[in-house]
Order: sequence, then C-alpha cells, then structure tokens
Amino acid sequence: MASSRVVVIFCAVLGFGSLGASCGGSNRGASEAAGKTSASVASGPRIDKLPQVDTGELTDAEKDLWVDLVNDQLSPCGDPISVAKCVSTQNKCGACVTAARYLARLVMEGYDRSTLVEHYRGRFAKAPPLQLSLDEAPSTGAPMAKITIVEFSDFQCPHCGAAHPELVRLLREFDGSVRLVYKYFPLSGHLSAMPAARAAEAARLQGKFWPMHDRLFEHQQDLKDEDLKRYAQELGLDLPRFEADIASVAVQKRIEASKAEGEKVGVVATPTFYVDGRLFRESPRSLTAYVREELDM
Repeated sequence: MASSRVVVIFCAVLGFGSLGASCGGSNRGASEAAGKTSASVASGPRIDKLPQVDTGELTDAEKDLWVDLVNDQLSPCGDPISVAKCVSTQNKCGACVTAARYLARLVMEGYDRSTLVEHYRGRFAKAPPLQLSLDEAPSTGAPMAKITIVEFSDFQCPHCGAAHPELVRLLREFDGSVRLVYKYFPLSGHLSAMPAARAAEAARLQGKFWPMHDRLFEHQQDLKDEDLKRYAQELGLDLPRFEADIASVAVQKRIEASKAEGEKVGVVATPTFYVDGRLFRESPRSLTAYVREELDM
C-alpha cells in the first residue's frame, strides 16, 4: 500500500511538473520579493490537529510537515498568531481555515518546505496586491466576478497551450464567479508569437478576440501568415480591415504595452497568472483548487 502511494505521488509530481513548466525564464524575482513579506511564529503550545482540516490522506511524514507549517506560519488574518492558533480559536475572518487547508493541499502535492513557505507567504502576504491595468484588455467570464485572473501568455508557447483547456474548464465550473483577463506577452524566441498576437488583437477590434484566441491555441503548429488569414475568414471577419489592423502601428503598440506591463511587475515567462493581483505560483492544473479556496474565504 505504501509503495503504491509513492508511485502515485511520483506520477502526480511529474504531471504537475509538465503542466507547471513555462516558456522563457522563471518569475523568481517576483516570487522571492513576495516570499519575504511575512515572518514565522514559534510561541505557545503546538497544535497537531484541526477538525476543520482533513489530513486523512497525508502520510505520517506529510502530516508532521503540515503540523510544523500551520504552527510556524503567521495567520493571514492580521493577528500575531499562528495559522493553527487562528483556526483553533475560530477567528471570524475566515481566511485561517482556508490557509490551513491550502498548506495541507500543497504538502500532499509534494512541494518541499522552502517552496511551501514561499507559496504560502506569497498568497497571504500583507503587501497589497498588484494593480494591473485591465482597461480594454480582452476578458471573458462575469464582468463583476468575485475573482479576476490575469494571464500573461504567448500563443506559440506550448505550456500556454497546455493551460488553455484547464482555463476553459475552470471558467465553466465557476461560471459567474471568475473573470479571465488576457495579456499579450509574446516571447522573442517564438517567431510566430508576435504575428499571432497581432492577429488576436486585430480580431478583438472586430469583437472576435476569444474565438481567435481559441483558434490560435488549438492550432499552435499552424501560425503562419496564411493560417492567420484563414482563421480570420473562418470567423467571418472583414478581411481587408483585419489585414490593415494586423499591420498597423496601433496594434503593435498595444501588444508592446501589454508586454511592458508584464516586465514591469517581473514577468519573464509564460504562462504567468495573477489571481486578484497576487502571483499564482502553482501549476495551472491547480488553479481550480486555488479558486475554490478563494471562494471559500
């Protein structure tokens, strides 16, 4: 039984690794900065069980790690107490239980201690969330949704392509509660990324960004000029206008401005997600669990 659990964990880590990879570098700078905004606590009796958190699937070693974490990390509710103390005293802010469950999930997914701490502090940092510009950026989902996900993405990046169906499922599951905002971040090493971004922006000007967005991700191996023109025709776009827009300076500038905004906040790889202004550090496959946790708070 124990050996089969090891195999399951190993396979899960491989799966998360492949989907969690990115094109370009890593967003380490932004991640490290966020990870230094919180401190640990080490006072009072240690609490090793929280009825509100199901740890039944954790191994003994994983449970020991989780106990250490919930007793060492500060409550996200602003009080100078541990997560475990916050939960046990039934703090009314509601985030403590979510924080404890979040740590249990990350432990089960196989992250090492330092990564666990970095993820936790980044998510529950006291620092205010980033205020990203959403004006005129393509968005889908509920306009007044409780949760806004901003994605910096590259149409040629295979990891962005792998994340695409995950986002489709997420929007379907949380219909009415989540809005997805797309930000252009074409990488210089992907020769078709900029032309594809220009095609998407040209389609946006005719109200067809998301249909073009889906076409581009579903046909990442076919992003030549003739392919982009064919997609425009299939979507019923005004072709002369599309061709004029795709070659325009204004379209180029919008894409460059989007990428510059990403670079300003530390984005160097795609896909990069911000959930309500906080950098999301996990695999896109974990976005559904992450959003569910946010909605529970």
